[in-house]
Amino acid sequence: FLYYIFKINKKYSLTNYYLTFLPKYNPSAVFIFDMKGKVLFKNEAANNDITCLHSILDIDIQKHENIIKNNKLETVMFECHGAHYQIQLQGISKENFLLAYLTDITEVVELNNEIESTQREVIYTMGEIGERRSRETGHHVKRVAKYSRLLAMLYGLDESEADMLKIASPMHDIGKVGIPDSVLNAPRKLDLEEWKIMQTHAELGYEMLKSSEKPILKTAAIVAREHHEKWDGSGYPRALSGEEIHIYGRITAIADVFDALGSDRVYKKAWELEDILELFTQERGKHFDPNLVDLFINNLDDFLVIRDRFRD
Repeated sequence: FLYYIFKINKKYSLTNYYLTFLPKYNPSAVFIFDMKGKVLFKNEAANNDITCLHSILDIDIQKHENIIKNNKLETVMFECHGAHYQIQLQGISKENFLLAYLTDITEVVELNNEIESTQREVIYTMGEIGERRSRETGHHVKRVAKYSRLLAMLYGLDESEADMLKIASPMHDIGKVGIPDSVLNAPRKLDLEEWKIMQTHAELGYEMLKSSEKPILKTAAIVAREHHEKWDGSGYPRALSGEEIHIYGRITAIADVFDALGSDRVYKKAWELEDILELFTQERGKHFDPNLVDLFINNLDDFLVIRDRFRD
């Protein structure tokens, strides 16, 4: 009866036909659907996994038809009761059915999450190294990271990109590891020669990170190089202006300056909030992207929540 429905050559067993679609050494729950999403076949593994069956049935019927008509191979990921699954869907237009198999990838997902967590911890620690060399201890890099994510979301970046910036932004001053202590921790205004040395930290940070192919470190390289550029072109190291400056650099610039002004440093005391806001108003369209300044000021309460939660 099943052979008649699917018109499969009799020299092949139906079981073997399905198994050709399965990953070797990884038996999976297998289903066959018709154009309307009705289950025509499920193997023993599928019989033992009701969750798997229900999850596949939730897939939109029009999507079924599109995959079938175009002989598509599509992968769908989903989570259920703390476990992670991957469903591969194979359209078979000749027979008007959709073959699907499901694999439990919980172990792989958890391993990947652990690797990403380790990367984040290493990046955060490296960011703190640069800050501690200049005696900027406490929660500076943590606040800058959270300010950057919030401002990125307000600007309209998607959540994944905002999260990437949050992870990368703690390395904005990593280039300070190459600046002499006599310059880095001078308890006074730097002279012209010292200031030129200090400015090199942006390019030093970029050179340290630029060769990596990892998205997080590529983002960190951009931030390290461009967070001291200014909207009017008077910044460093390349005197970029306006939207020539990457949005990551423009966002981190506001996050970094806001936190730096509100914190004690070896060369100054923390500014009052009203003085900080006055500076941002004055530097709107000069130092900072005017659109970002407006977003920052209009949502100030949200930034202050972060500041108050992570005080030194």
